[in-house]
Amino acid sequence: MSIFSRIFNAKKQENHSLEEGFSAGQYKIPHHLAIIMDGNGRWAKKRHLPRVAGHKEGMETVKKVTKLANAAGINVLTVYAFSTENWSRPNDEVSFLMKLPVTFFDTFVPELIEQNVRVATIGDIDRLPETTKQAVLDAKEKTAQNTGLILNFALNYGGQQEIVDAARELAREVAAGDRLIEQIDRDSLAERLTTGFLGQYANPDLIVRTSGEERLSNFLPYQAAYSELYFTDVFWPDFDKADFEAALAAYTKRDRRFGNVKA
Repeated sequence: MSIFSRIFNAKKQENHSLEEGFSAGQYKIPHHLAIIMDGNGRWAKKRHLPRVAGHKEGMETVKKVTKLANAAGINVLTVYAFSTENWSRPNDEVSFLMKLPVTFFDTFVPELIEQNVRVATIGDIDRLPETTKQAVLDAKEKTAQNTGLILNFALNYGGQQEIVDAARELAREVAAGDRLIEQIDRDSLAERLTTGFLGQYANPDLIVRTSGEERLSNFLPYQAAYSELYFTDVFWPDFDKADFEAALAAYTKRDRRFGNVKA
């Protein structure tokens, strides 16, 4: 039995929906997996529960998928937690969403430390409520020395605004005489995106979206230029190890040419 299989078997008591026998050698593993976690509200509605119940259960799924990604050897897991457009949702829903990181990190950070997972963020977290922002900063600080999987939360994130901000930064450099217009290229722009700190893993190899919707919704539009896309009808709270494995199986079958022609 492989080390990977033993890890999954050890976690069976935590999540009885996980299946045994998954071996990492079966699949091509993406360096950077990004997930648009969609369907929380519809999951709750289907069960005659308030929408916030779906968001709460969705955060439990984040914990499970983080462990799966870490065990699989994925380098970066980026989850779309809160977009710049989500502020327009009902106030009580936004308020609940802002409280989720506090309870999430309070219970999960010790496990992240144990599993050598580092917390990171993209997006403008300065606009978050102070308690939410502090919980995020504390989680980042407590896990800063971890060297394994990077669990990257997109919080108050908008892909188009990210590109605008990067363009403005380059424009200021040109105006200050620190850069020539001819020196602006794909690399210089990419370095100024919020994913720049991820270096060679800044661009997702695979983007998964749950709930049956098939669009990016302003999520990593620049970085996703050559990402493989995988859509599933499963609502995010129901996304389990079998669904995770199905996404990896689909990715394994993809022929990634990046615009080139293979001989």
